[in-house]
Formats: sequence, C-alpha cells, structure tokens
Amino acid sequence: MRRNLAAGLLLLRLSTGFLMLLHGIAKVKKGVVGMGAMLQEKGIPAFAAYGVYIGEIIAPLLLIIGFRSRIAALLIAFTMIVAVATVHALDIGKLSDSGAWAIELPALYLFNALVLTFTGGGPFAVSRRSRWD
Repeated sequence: MRRNLAAGLLLLRLSTGFLMLLHGIAKVKKGVVGMGAMLQEKGIPAFAAYGVYIGEIIAPLLLIIGFRSRIAALLIAFTMIVAVATVHALDIGKLSDSGAWAIELPALYLFNALVLTFTGGGPFAVSRRSRWD
C-alpha cells in the first residue's frame, strides 16, 4: 500500500475514533437514563440506550488501535444510523442557519465509518491479517 494512502487511513481512523470517543465519554459522565427515556417514547426498550457504549466507547477504541477496524467502523456507522433515525430524523432535509446540513456531524461520522468499513484500517493497525481488519 502506498505510504500516503496508509497515512491517510491512519489519520482517518485516529480522528474518527478519537472524536467519537469524546461523545462516548460524555455519555459515561452523564449516563444514558435520559436517552433510555427518549427511546422508550419511540417504542424502543430503554435498555437499548446502553448500546451507545458499544458504538461510542468500545468501537472507537478498537478503531484507534486498529483492531478489527472494519467491525469497529461498522458499529460506529450503525450507531450513527440509529442516532439519525431516533434523534435527527426531522433534520435530514434541513439546513442550519449557517447553511450547513443540519445532520452534518452525524453524517460525517457515518460516512467516515463507511469508508473505513470498505477500506479497512490500513497497515498501521494492530491487526491486519483478517478480512475484518
């Protein structure tokens, strides 16, 4: 793999994982009780809110170290799809006051994660021998 491509995948992996991890840390500090109540209002069991720890703590950590990068990225992508469907569904067709897409941040996480799902973590990853890396 070309050096620039490998460095690009590393940067994408680290930035996506680190920034998503910050969201997860905020969830750890605040808890997911409020999120569970919101899910319950939508007909989803409240315990499903604990899944956010997988998508925003475990998966980002795996992505950062490059262990099973494709699986980690897929978990982050799924987390973002759920977030858009449950919290931001009414914003999909909207623009913010500054002209940005209203779901720009979740979309960036989603598309970055999808890129890593298709490419894998690159050669600067802890594990590189499985098709899930």
